[in-house]
Amino acid sequence: MIETSMKEKVFGVQISIERTIYAIIDIRGNILAREEFPTTDYDNVNDYASGLCERLLEMMLANDALGAIRSIGISAPNSNTQTGCIENAVNLPWKGIIPLSAMIRDRLGLAVAIGNKPHLRSLAEHEFGAAHGLKDFVLISLGHGLGSFIYSDSFPFMGADGFAGEIGHTCCDINGRLCNCGKRGCVEAYVAAKGILQTAREVMEESIEPSMMRSLSNLKPKTITALCEQGDELAIEVMRRTGCYLGWSLANYASVIDPEAFIFTGGVTRAGKWLLEPAEEIFNKYVFHNIRNKVRFIMSGLDENVGEILGASVLAWSVKEYSLFK
Repeated sequence: MIETSMKEKVFGVQISIERTIYAIIDIRGNILAREEFPTTDYDNVNDYASGLCERLLEMMLANDALGAIRSIGISAPNSNTQTGCIENAVNLPWKGIIPLSAMIRDRLGLAVAIGNKPHLRSLAEHEFGAAHGLKDFVLISLGHGLGSFIYSDSFPFMGADGFAGEIGHTCCDINGRLCNCGKRGCVEAYVAAKGILQTAREVMEESIEPSMMRSLSNLKPKTITALCEQGDELAIEVMRRTGCYLGWSLANYASVIDPEAFIFTGGVTRAGKWLLEPAEEIFNKYVFHNIRNKVRFIMSGLDENVGEILGASVLAWSVKEYSLFK
């Protein structure tokens, strides 16, 4: 049978700790409709799945897209593309193994694929952003946590169980800080948002130098970055130490997989030169000598508000089409 038309729209869904964003996106990456709601409204995952599906159906009807949606791509913490499940997410209210892809597919009758934030950001960067044209790169996502995803020879690299690239939970100090995962010394405990604030407390305790950080009750990484721009020496030291931990970790990473580039995304990376210059300096000091000064550090150019959901749409196109209504 010769087909005369194809579905040219998908749903992209972004699930974070605080909110869920969902959108209709066309084959060129144009966002045609976009809405959001608080993830925290749902303590029960079955209620969440039903609520999300109701909203997706309402959006289809409101945009005359009933029957025009090919599939759904979902970004969620600790999600595994190979199993279609959220697996033991420490920051979401739903614990254990959550078969979210199947839950959404069975409610809406559409194909569903799921992946974690670094995976989907890497898809967006490869299709629309800074990694376009690169064959071997690593996406580094740095915000509340530290995540990464590997592209090898132009293909996503998942590993045997779908969890390749978990650099955040590699150890940089065996007797170090306690991480949210329960282990000590994880890199994430030093370079993600919570770790940066702990470093700030340590730097202030070690010195009697004046700093605007001392007068702020609600210190955040972006505030520390702003103080760096104002020449606050202790704030600069906080970001320097953070950059050193990041650089050491990436040097080990690159020595194993030999990427062309690291692509940086996430709120913490907005610290820019204050974070990435010391990271790159330490990186080139400790990386395998044959690739020293060859691995590029590239800041993402995609809007943080759309990058993840665009990646979800790319993933949606990769899943085999399925519908109860064909």
